[in-house]
Amino acid sequence: MGKNVHVVHNSEQGIWQVKQEGAGRSSGNFGTQHEAFVRAREIAINNSQEVIIHGLNGQFREKNSYGNDDYPPKG
Repeated sequence: MGKNVHVVHNSEQGIWQVKQEGAGRSSGNFGTQHEAFVRAREIAINNSQEVIIHGLNGQFREKNSYGNDDYPPKG
């Protein structure tokens, strides 16, 4: 599975950004969290990654996997 894709709020610019772990630049800037999530989901599906959505306070709010999940889960 590839690196995670994060949806984060940039309070200085007042925008939501899609950032891949380890990347220097964002993969997109959006006016709403939902718009950013839609783009992050597209990237994650294409690359078998996970999307981590952060709230305004920066804490993890939700995590969705679009990768190589075991089904049924082991254990």
